[in-house]
Amino acid sequence: MANYTESGALGMGESLAIVKRGNQCESLHKGSAAVMDSRGTLLYHISDPEHVYFSRSTIKPIQAIPLLASGAAERFGFTDKEIAICCGSHDGQDMHTATIKEILKKLDLDSEALQCGIHPPYNKETANRLIREGKEPSPLHNNCSGKHTGMLAVCLHKGWDLGTYYHPDHPLQKWIASILAELSGMDPEDLIAGTDGCGLPTYAMPLSRLALAYARLSDPSSVETDEYRAVIPRIISAMTRYPSMIGGAKEFDTDMISLAQGRMICKVGAEGAYCIGLLDQGIGIAFDIDDGGTRAAYPAAVEILTQLGVLTEEERDKLEGYHKPQMTNHREEPIGAIEPVLKLQPAGEKRIRAAE
Repeated sequence: MANYTESGALGMGESLAIVKRGNQCESLHKGSAAVMDSRGTLLYHISDPEHVYFSRSTIKPIQAIPLLASGAAERFGFTDKEIAICCGSHDGQDMHTATIKEILKKLDLDSEALQCGIHPPYNKETANRLIREGKEPSPLHNNCSGKHTGMLAVCLHKGWDLGTYYHPDHPLQKWIASILAELSGMDPEDLIAGTDGCGLPTYAMPLSRLALAYARLSDPSSVETDEYRAVIPRIISAMTRYPSMIGGAKEFDTDMISLAQGRMICKVGAEGAYCIGLLDQGIGIAFDIDDGGTRAAYPAAVEILTQLGVLTEEERDKLEGYHKPQMTNHREEPIGAIEPVLKLQPAGEKRIRAAE
């Protein structure tokens, strides 16, 4: 597989969404997409489905597989709510930090064990309240603290070092890379490693492979390894039962999973990465925004689901604020909107080569 390069990352896709000021297009966001089934068939695409892009937080449900496959979730009594937050990018509300505290209590650890770093809560009300109260954010508020807490549980259960669990050469991270390779049909050495915002390894891969991984999450019967196939349904169930743990109030992932009522999972990643799994069809969707503009990801996601016939007209209307979000100025006056302009192209029966 070709190395990830600047020329491969920018300006290669087709128009996904335009930004309109009044009725005039002021700017646009380009990108690529792939829609795969769990057999490895490319069903639809936009631009180049083999475009290599960093997966970022879209792979959190996959990074949670060792939590269950190792037996750590059973040993420490993880609830579905706690499993869900290990798969999410939460916005730091009290319900999220309280859930992380409960897990850490079960592990007999405190927040200092978390190696995710610190940033203010994404939830503005929570962030402003901390300021008013003269409090500093902690690792608990980091959007990745759930994922890190789950990894600490695995390390405790396996007797692995806690202080270096985020290192690429740690046994846990090597295990996660092997799982991602299996689900995406790749050779592990073809995964292009980078470092995520929380310090953990993240991987670049063709969008078709990332979509395949989500197709296999959506259809666990297609997963080769017995122990992974056995635990994926509980991860999916946790995400669909507790969507508030995946994002938070007024967050797209949470609202979409809630609206779908068990028909799909979805997960945003930084820099415009996005993945969706259609649970009733065994189909995975992965797309990227070339310029990293996440503001275009949600309109694109709703439009892709609309063109695939996944959303009813009523459901699309409920998502209108994400589909065509209105823009306002500092006087709160409407000045324009972001509108999707993408077009899915059928791919026929093109198959991608499975890893040997």
